[in-house]
Amino acid sequence: MFNIELLSCILDIGEQMLVSGAEINRVEDSISRICTAYEAKRVDVFTITSSIVVSLQINSGETLTQTRRIYKYFTNMDKLDRLNSLSRYICAHTPEAAYIKDEMEKIGGRHPYSPLVQYLGYALTAGAFTVFFGGDLSDAAVSAVIGMLLKLTLTFVQRVDKNVVIVNILCSFVVGLLGVLLVRLGIGHSLEKIIIGNVMLLIPGLVLTNSIRDIISEDIIAGLLRLCEAILTALSIAVGFGLVSVFVGGMFK
Repeated sequence: MFNIELLSCILDIGEQMLVSGAEINRVEDSISRICTAYEAKRVDVFTITSSIVVSLQINSGETLTQTRRIYKYFTNMDKLDRLNSLSRYICAHTPEAAYIKDEMEKIGGRHPYSPLVQYLGYALTAGAFTVFFGGDLSDAAVSAVIGMLLKLTLTFVQRVDKNVVIVNILCSFVVGLLGVLLVRLGIGHSLEKIIIGNVMLLIPGLVLTNSIRDIISEDIIAGLLRLCEAILTALSIAVGFGLVSVFVGGMFK
């Protein structure tokens, strides 16, 4: 029997999918399929980057409506994959709300990569991109060190302020300043390659990709919102590096 508790569980799935990096069409389709599996007569789902609204009509003729406000995002493909699997299982077996809650707790309780692995990932990514764009091994080593310091800066700044613009300005400023200092000390050779290697850690690639996919899927409002977010993020990164040029008198002298 469809009830408010079950609808709340379904919105939990949709919310966590959106937060973990899913595109709008995937979220709306998953919610609609699950509600239809429980024999909802009509399902209307409206999702944008900051909100999910679900309204449905059940067999008794009653209309149920719930909404969720989304405040933050993070990329977690493992979690998204498990949520997709759970959605397919629910559509096939229509379990009780208690089962869905238990599975959601298990998925939410999975630990992300350890801090050590995350720091190493930042270092490897930054160093690899530096080499890819033409830097030498010395530049790659400097870029790897800055990548780890970037991760440390991200962790600290996000505890103080989660505003995307502020976080990206501060992080890009730190990356640019460290790059200039290390190159002028003679540790690295090509500041441009070091900077671009670390910029790749900050650019909103998933947000931009999802915005294009949303627009193609005719979710125009959500796609434009994501696109504006990606542009704003890119501009904030540019502002951070621009501030370095102001303070040190030019980055590429």
